[in-house]
Amino acid sequence: MNELVQKTPPRKAAKVQARTNDPARTMAEILQVATAEFAAKGLSGARIDAIAEATRTSKRMIYYYYGSKEGLYLAVLEESYRKMRQIESELHLQDLAPEQALRTLVEFTFDHHSGNEDYIRLVMNENMERGAYLAQSKTIRELNVPAIQAIQHLYQRGVQEGVFRPGLDAVDIHASISALTFFNVSNQHTFGLIFKGRAKRAEAATLRRASIAEMVLRFVKK
Repeated sequence: MNELVQKTPPRKAAKVQARTNDPARTMAEILQVATAEFAAKGLSGARIDAIAEATRTSKRMIYYYYGSKEGLYLAVLEESYRKMRQIESELHLQDLAPEQALRTLVEFTFDHHSGNEDYIRLVMNENMERGAYLAQSKTIRELNVPAIQAIQHLYQRGVQEGVFRPGLDAVDIHASISALTFFNVSNQHTFGLIFKGRAKRAEAATLRRASIAEMVLRFVKK
């Protein structure tokens, strides 16, 4: 028994020391857990105690890094957008023909939303907050500039090559893509209950993905 008592404290201390010496990793773990917490419960329902326990940290440490519960919530929102935009930038749309570039972007957005329900829930929750916290972000607009620029560039190439019709706005194209792909996740439960006669979910998702891509392309093409 004496040996067990003597060995246990050093193991715990080692964990704390390792986390103290790696703040970047600690912050990343906090963001990961906080994302799930805020997505599931919203800002008002989420608990810092639960996040601290799941990350083996303390409320004091979380507040040290993020200032407050609201500060952590905003950091989660910014990180969610940043991750999406980073992957988006790796699509190399400029190397693809305009039609293929647009189709690739639509399909990526569909796949991202389908595979990241927490992201959809976070956006839905922030809309319930009327965008009050995202409006405080100093980086969110900068994060989204490249996304609009990518659409603008591929659209202009398409117009110049005579495959896209002129007179469209890049933000409007972006909004259409977002709306169509967002609904597929945000309303999946109510829609699924109402239309139970639909095909199996995987099959329906594949068909829906192709339909959305086709709708956006038909909207943009001459």
